[in-house]
Amino acid sequence: MQPPTRILPDLQASLLCEDVRQDTSGSFILIGVIGFIRVPQVPITAWKLCLYNRWTAGIGTFTQAVRLVGPDGATPIRQSTCRFGLQDATHHAINVTVFTQIEFTTAGVYYVEVLVDDVMKLRFPVPVIVVTPPNQQQQQPQPPPEPK
Repeated sequence: MQPPTRILPDLQASLLCEDVRQDTSGSFILIGVIGFIRVPQVPITAWKLCLYNRWTAGIGTFTQAVRLVGPDGATPIRQSTCRFGLQDATHHAINVTVFTQIEFTTAGVYYVEVLVDDVMKLRFPVPVIVVTPPNQQQQQPQPPPEPK
């Protein structure tokens, strides 16, 4: 019996973060892992968002597609594709997608979608929340002091 020539890989990890760097040993450093995005107002432009994906347990050549989808759950804000290969099921592949100058026009729940060969492997929410910075909160007028 011949070994398989193609096995769709598993997505072992997918993390949205502010930056991904690689040290001299080849290890990856993820900076600012994001669970939600807090902004002072919308619309606002994010300078850079990175998505770190680690694939494993597959054999063959694949196409990864990554999408950032708007709060309506359907409109792609950004998307990117890349090809990668795994020669053996014990190997892994790491893909880092960098999105720059992303405009968030409204607050709400955005979604990150990760697909391999058009098969959805993961879809997770990224809430964009408008929060007024503490030093900019409006002061409540104080009532005049009681006469004595």
